Amino acid sequence: MDIVRVVNGRVELRRENGSLDHIIGNGEAVSAYFNANQTLIVITTKKGKVEIRKRNGALVRVIGNGDATNAYWSGNDVVIQTNRGKTELRKDNGALIRTM
Repeated sequence: MDIVRVVNGRVELRRENGSLDHIIGNGEAVSAYFNANQTLIVITTKKGKVEIRKRNGALVRVIGNGDATNAYWSGNDVVIQTNRGKTELRKDNGALIRTM
């Protein structure tokens, strides 16, 4: 099981033994999380964007309204916490399921 972590705004993918696999991003990341099978990573940026990327770093899509403070996986869906105090549940294609 690999590890994803954010260091100085860059997303590091590390192997289980701690060695660096590769780096994703341009230094704008605030948080990053793997999905359950570690094929996708959801990244929240300083500008409030939520990016879904493959583990090789390729951008799959940008989701949300650009007001995210954090995003993480909930099964196959993405939970986005916004700066308005709301929480959005979205499909991995970006479609809004509900706002709480």
